[in-house]
Amino acid sequence: MGLFRRRRHEKIEYENIGVKESLTEMKDLSEQIIDLSYSAILFDSEDIAEQVNELEERLDKLLYNVRIGLMLAARNREEAEQLSGILQVASAAEQIGNASQDLMRIFEEGVEFRPFAPFFLKKGDEKIWAIRVSEDSDINHRKISELGIESETGSRIIAIKRGPRWIYDIEPERRIKDSDILIARGVEDGLKELVAYAKGEVKWGKYRR
Repeated sequence: MGLFRRRRHEKIEYENIGVKESLTEMKDLSEQIIDLSYSAILFDSEDIAEQVNELEERLDKLLYNVRIGLMLAARNREEAEQLSGILQVASAAEQIGNASQDLMRIFEEGVEFRPFAPFFLKKGDEKIWAIRVSEDSDINHRKISELGIESETGSRIIAIKRGPRWIYDIEPERRIKDSDILIARGVEDGLKELVAYAKGEVKWGKYRR
């Protein structure tokens, strides 16, 4: 299927946002796209793979913005040479997106060829787990910023499955809800702590030192 193939025929339009803002967004997206690529393969999820594809297209647009912005900023060859380093940084972030999208082409293969990938990914020091939030958990209806999950457990929520819907925009003010499935990345001990909280086996803050 052609769902994950790059849509090179589409025209990229310039957005009137600054180079600094574009680079900041590219940095954030390149980190997120790695996490989601890992998750797509681990959970064999075409929904997450499609999100990877969309993020990669966003990286393409941001790189275009950076290129136009730098060309407009350079007044002579010397300034152009100084600004070329910024372009290299932006290009590196976009290359991460390209590599991740290429990895997602595994979803163009038959399902019978895909199960080997999670076996290898689970061998890493950091793991990605799917954690269901129980109605008994006291993290229900609380903001991620209020809980400080990453500082508390060392685990980072990279996506949330809420019913049939996937949530990828994990803002600090987003609330966790009963029956959410948290897609979290971290070391095993920290993930086990988060599981205990999510199941309601331990009250939030029990592990605080």
